[in-house]
Amino acid sequence: MFIRTTNPVSHRLARMAFIMACVAALIVAAAGPMHRYVGLGIEPAFALFRYGFYVAVAAVALGLATILPTRPGDRRRGFVAAFLAVVVGAAAAYAPLTWFLRAQRSPELNDISTDISNPPPFVMALQLRRGASNPAAHPGAEAGALQRAAYPDIVPVTLPVPPAEAFKRVDAAAVAMGWDVVARAPGEGRLEAVATTAWFGFRDDIVVRIRAEGTGSRIDIRSKSRDGRSDLGVNARRIRAFIARLKEG
Repeated sequence: MFIRTTNPVSHRLARMAFIMACVAALIVAAAGPMHRYVGLGIEPAFALFRYGFYVAVAAVALGLATILPTRPGDRRRGFVAAFLAVVVGAAAAYAPLTWFLRAQRSPELNDISTDISNPPPFVMALQLRRGASNPAAHPGAEAGALQRAAYPDIVPVTLPVPPAEAFKRVDAAAVAMGWDVVARAPGEGRLEAVATTAWFGFRDDIVVRIRAEGTGSRIDIRSKSRDGRSDLGVNARRIRAFIARLKEG
C-alpha cells in the first residue's frame, strides 16, 4: 500500500540538493581534465571550477535547510538525500575553497629562485615555453623583494662535494621528484626539468645551477610557471621539497 509522505516539498528539495551536489562534484572534477586533455583554455577551466564551487555551496545550503524537515519519523522522507547533499557538496567545494584560500595567502608571484639578484637562466626551456603567457625572463627586483618577504627560507644550498658529484645528486633528486628532465649539462653545471601538475596538467619549468664554491658546491634552483599570475605557492613548495631531498642524498 502506498504511504503518502507528510513532507512532499522538503522531500523534493532534499533530492534536488543531492542532484545539485552530484552535478557540482562532476563540474569541479572535470575542470582539470578538460583543460589538460581536451584543450579547454585556462580561463574557461577556472570559470568552470568556480561555478562548480557555487553549485556545491548552494547544494550544501539546501541540504542543511532540508535536513530538519526530512528527519526520520512521522512518514517523513528525504533525510538521506539531504545528508548526502551536504557531504557530497562539501567535498566538491573543498578543492576550490582551498585554492581560493591559498590565493589569498600567497603573493602574486610565479617565478621563484634561490638567487634573486642573479637567477639561473633558462636555456632549453626557452623553446618549451613558446606560447606561454609568462615570459621566461625573471620579473625583476620588485618581484625579488616580494619573494624575500614571503619566502625568506628560499636560499642557495651549499654541498660539501665538488660540482661533478653535486650534479649527480641534483640529477638523482630531480628524477626522484618525478620531474621530466629535459636538459643535462654537467659541463655547464646546469640541469633543466619540467614539472606537471596531476590534475590540471599545469607545466612549470625548473633550472638548477651548480657552481664551485670553495671546496664544495653552491646549488641554485629556479622554478617558474608558464601560465598564471600567481602560482599559489607551488613553486616555493617545490623548491623546498627539492632542497630537502638534496640534503638527504
